[in-house]
Amino acid sequence: MSELHGQLDTRFEPVREAFAENFAQHGELGAAVVVHVGGRVVVDLWGGLASRSDNKAWQRDTLVNVYSTTKGWAALCVHHLLEAGRIDLEAPVAQYWPEFAAAGKGAITVRHVLGHRSALPALRQPLPHAALYDQATMARALAAETPFWEPGTQHGYHAQTFGFLLAELVLRITGRSIGRYFREEIAGPLGADAHIGLAANEDVRVAKLTRPLGETPPAGELDLMSVFMNEPRSMTALAFINPLPSPGAVSTRQWREAEIPASNGHASAAGLAAIYAGVASLRPQLLSREGVARCAQEQSFGPDAVLRVTTRFGLGFMLSQPSGGGWFSPNAGAFGHPGMGGSIGFADPEAQLAFGYVMNRSGMNVLVGERPRRLIEALYACL
Repeated sequence: MSELHGQLDTRFEPVREAFAENFAQHGELGAAVVVHVGGRVVVDLWGGLASRSDNKAWQRDTLVNVYSTTKGWAALCVHHLLEAGRIDLEAPVAQYWPEFAAAGKGAITVRHVLGHRSALPALRQPLPHAALYDQATMARALAAETPFWEPGTQHGYHAQTFGFLLAELVLRITGRSIGRYFREEIAGPLGADAHIGLAANEDVRVAKLTRPLGETPPAGELDLMSVFMNEPRSMTALAFINPLPSPGAVSTRQWREAEIPASNGHASAAGLAAIYAGVASLRPQLLSREGVARCAQEQSFGPDAVLRVTTRFGLGFMLSQPSGGGWFSPNAGAFGHPGMGGSIGFADPEAQLAFGYVMNRSGMNVLVGERPRRLIEALYACL
């Protein structure tokens, strides 16, 4: 049994019990969970190992690559620009990025991109590993690409392209990279330990990710590994593996220092929760109440052309589904984003709640994993 650390309001003891159970019965290696309710931190727990190979203990400030949880941060940068009146949801992307109008994309709007409806979930032309680390290369490829369907008519998860599309908009409008904008306008003001592009001196805090062999995806989710192997040129495969990171890339300095705003954010659980506390009307200086409500405006709900399951999206954020693998809150206005393997952060303005969970034993999920769901279910039972 792993030793657990931290503190919590006694009202939320069931969350600690669920956290302990994840270690005792569900294979948790190292993890942390932080919850804000009503402007207070009511749960702050961590435990296990940051690295199994050297028996390194997890600390409160251990950082983890949170994969697609990063998408919520990228979306928040655009919402911050919306608040400032510097971008318009209904404007064509090409208004800010003229080259993007090529190949029939002149009518694609900012709203389409945020709702995973821009019809650019993948790139057809094979790209080298190095392209993943270069925003300019990815922007040129996206500007030249032809939509996979008529934009706006359906949705499909933009697994990697989502981040590069938003990053180029932020760059064209502000002259700043999305990692810098996030640091200066979001994470910095909130005091959040969250990073898109990690400095070398922070490497010592990063947990080593592990992926257990022999596991299958949760019920109701697509077996992506099977698709990669058997349908390598499908839209679904291309969305995730073009460009394909080299083996072990996520543990390299090249990966950590790059700005890959759909998948390489690094955060502690406290940092992840602080980001969503900043948009759950707990710290209204980040977004207005109208801005917070806008985050959860439903844009897409139904069959996902990429993931081949039902998904539900707001303006850049994943929204909780009524049931199944996309559930993370009983309240329709909750919004956030899970990451492949398990991490998740979200805000629930109705409950005045912000949640952050990170771990280093990855699962096979793209939507909400079973371990964080146990914590979330225990949390809502306490409210």
